[in-house]
Amino acid sequence: MQQIAIETLPGGGAPIRVGEIAIDEAEIAREMQHHPADSADGAREAAVRALVVRELLRQRAQVLGLEGDDEAAVAALLEQELPIPEPDEADCRRYFDAHRERFGEPARLSVRHILLAAAPDDAEARDAGYRRGMALIAELEEHPERFTDLARRHSACPSQEAGGELGWLTPGQTVAELDRALQTLPEGLHDRPLASRYGWHLVCIDERREARPRPFEAVAERVRHTLCEQASRRALRHYLLALEAEIGVTGFRLDDDAEGALMQ
Repeated sequence: MQQIAIETLPGGGAPIRVGEIAIDEAEIAREMQHHPADSADGAREAAVRALVVRELLRQRAQVLGLEGDDEAAVAALLEQELPIPEPDEADCRRYFDAHRERFGEPARLSVRHILLAAAPDDAEARDAGYRRGMALIAELEEHPERFTDLARRHSACPSQEAGGELGWLTPGQTVAELDRALQTLPEGLHDRPLASRYGWHLVCIDERREARPRPFEAVAERVRHTLCEQASRRALRHYLLALEAEIGVTGFRLDDDAEGALMQ
């Protein structure tokens, strides 16, 4: 069984019980530290969800007489009651044909940059950083061979030690604002600084390699793994909803998106 993240579920304000077992506020408070969220309510909901799922599985393992600590008993329970069928090659090929873009080789960019740091709420530093960036770009247009030296002297990025070299980047590997801009830029030194939450980036794209498809044989294992994970999520969702109906949960409700963060 793959480790599966628990997704957000709505909860109620009533006392929470799983079968005859109550989940008290002290237990919820202890669990909340393992579920960081944007708000205390969000952390509490995630903690309650995890505790309810854990208790449902613990009680079912107990009914079946599965021995060992809770983790071992749950692992044995899922092995026994939640078999996941392996997809055959025909299934894998059908999925691959419908999602070829997911398994292709992504576009890659060989990038160098110089980061001139400036906080997003510091207007004076942002303005000064932009002017300094334009001056450095003018110097680089005249003397492109100085990029490494200028990066080592001026960049606030750890890449300064490598002369600003970021290596080969694929989409999503750098800060979002810069990532979006990089996808549309031509090769060469960009003629103005690019803004991000960290400041201004002076960017040079040394080479661009466009995305290209890969044959099924090269990604067959990835396709199989994807289908197994999807099947695991579906099976676990249905299993938890069935346990909720059989054992009974009050004060909290699992819905069609119920999933548990489960160890192997």
